[in-house]
Amino acid sequence: MQILGISSNNPFSQKTFADSLKLPYPLLSDFPDLKVIKRYGGLNPDRPMTIAQRYFFLIDQQGIVRGKWPGKASEVFPSEPILKAAQEISGKR
Repeated sequence: MQILGISSNNPFSQKTFADSLKLPYPLLSDFPDLKVIKRYGGLNPDRPMTIAQRYFFLIDQQGIVRGKWPGKASEVFPSEPILKAAQEISGKR
């Protein structure tokens, strides 16, 4: 299993943010074209061309999205729903 973070922020901003949190996983930038964010439906519906919303995706090894959970910028998303879904997909409980 691989955890990745991706944002619409520029690469410099992403590196600074990731370093400040000492993240144990890569934090990638989708700036300026937002190709990945658009492909996975992560744009804010009220401002679809400019603002990305926070989502958590579970994508299997074949690249199929197996789960999508919205998240609020002001909250830490609980990992239990994602871990449970990952265990079910992998056949491990």
